[in-house]
Amino acid sequence: MREEAERPFVVPCRRLTWSAPWRWLRAGWRDVRRAPGLTACFGMVIVLVSAVVSLLAWRLGRFALLALLLSGFVYVAPLIGVGLYSVSRALHAGHRPRLRDSFTVARRVMGQAGIFALVQLVIMLVWSRAGMMLTAFVPVQKGVAAGWMEYLAIGSLIGAVFAAFTFAVSVVSLPLIADRSVDMVTACVSSLNAVLRNKRVMLLWGLLIVVLTLVGFVTVVGLGLVMPWLAYATWHAARDTLDASDWPAA
Repeated sequence: MREEAERPFVVPCRRLTWSAPWRWLRAGWRDVRRAPGLTACFGMVIVLVSAVVSLLAWRLGRFALLALLLSGFVYVAPLIGVGLYSVSRALHAGHRPRLRDSFTVARRVMGQAGIFALVQLVIMLVWSRAGMMLTAFVPVQKGVAAGWMEYLAIGSLIGAVFAAFTFAVSVVSLPLIADRSVDMVTACVSSLNAVLRNKRVMLLWGLLIVVLTLVGFVTVVGLGLVMPWLAYATWHAARDTLDASDWPAA
């Protein structure tokens, strides 16, 4: 109890240089090469889950069902990510990564992942409501180009704010709870603090994630390689960014 009282509210972060994101990608790629079997396994699951969600959303198209599908995906995705982080964690410790270890870590953080999923779902719902309010307060008349430009500009600005906040609270929070005994609130606040103190480097990291994710979606099958690669790189990013030595290893 005394040790817990002496810990800071947020996990301290380091100052990052421009080379950090590229270093994380290289480290993540090394993990891909060192654990090809588990990477392929998780990659197939990611492609399958993404395809099923996309297909059902396309066919159903109803808001209630779509919200249900997205909420389920938002909960499953962190668990898949935590499973991938455990691969990098085992490799970093000099152990051979095993699928059952990934399941063990996923079960351990299931409650924290639920909190994370709830936060993400609330952000998505508020984001959606903001879009509806924009349509109500900024009506666009057909054939009026200036109105459309104003609508798109305001919508893009609102979307950028929500996307930036989502990225900031999640970029290193999940890898942190997979590696250390940290609650989700502390992890999210620590992630936000790390982004605010390394804005430019984290902006570069976010752009790299977007570009690689788009490449994965365009190639479809490539998504099964890109997403595990980014997950491994994100685990290295968390360890490089945060100094969690005061928190016990999970």
